[in-house]
Amino acid sequence: MGKFEGLLLVSDFDDTLYTADKYVPERNLRALERFEAEGGLFTVATGRAHRTFAPYVDLVPINAPVILSNGSALYDFQENRMLEQTYLPDTAPEDLEAFLEEFPTVAMEAYYGEDIYVWHPNFITDAHMKKVGTTYTVAPIREMPRPWTKAILQEIRPVGLRARRRFLELYGDRYEAIFSNHFYLELTAKGSSKGGMATRLARRLGIAPGHMYCAGDNQNDIAMLELSPIPFAPSDCAQEVRDWGARLLCPCAEGIMGDIVGILDRLY
Repeated sequence: MGKFEGLLLVSDFDDTLYTADKYVPERNLRALERFEAEGGLFTVATGRAHRTFAPYVDLVPINAPVILSNGSALYDFQENRMLEQTYLPDTAPEDLEAFLEEFPTVAMEAYYGEDIYVWHPNFITDAHMKKVGTTYTVAPIREMPRPWTKAILQEIRPVGLRARRRFLELYGDRYEAIFSNHFYLELTAKGSSKGGMATRLARRLGIAPGHMYCAGDNQNDIAMLELSPIPFAPSDCAQEVRDWGARLLCPCAEGIMGDIVGILDRLY
């Protein structure tokens, strides 16, 4: 029986495990291989959808189901099947169409199955698609097929902050609205977050309370960091995570998993 038996380690992907320069530090790989060799379970919790994460899944040694779309999906890449999925409310097209009349400079991405539909794309939309290596279809909001697993509103941060306040004021009873970086305001169904899905995953795997550790760098990671006995973050994380009180480790590019597995090695 390995020393990490019964532990689950959950990491955000972009800017925590995977660098802005598009690689996984070798130190991360060595640490995760050791963690799993000693019985630990490791997975990723990402804002990316199945389509935009699948090309990257083999970059790291994942041995548990993956949390996708900011907690609206749980996918087993080893068995190639969806385990859980939530959707935005049926009123989402009408809600977002009305909302975007109030914020006409904001772009919107809607995720339907493996397809991405966009209303009013801007330079942030194009940069996002380039980053994740995929394409999209432009369409009127009410003509986009549904149900949607999530949507993303995109605009420069000052508008984004005002848009988030207004969106939650109007629709906070049926949506989660959380930033995954300075430009992306991610919308999922109420209760669908990285923290909520991480909790359900731990139950599926039989992980005892207090034995799931989480790492992340941005505001959308805080819901799962709250569940971690030690909430880990790279030192170059977003200010919101720093202010919230995560334990800061090395920068993303230096391989944060090396620090985390070293800490767990001393604890267990």
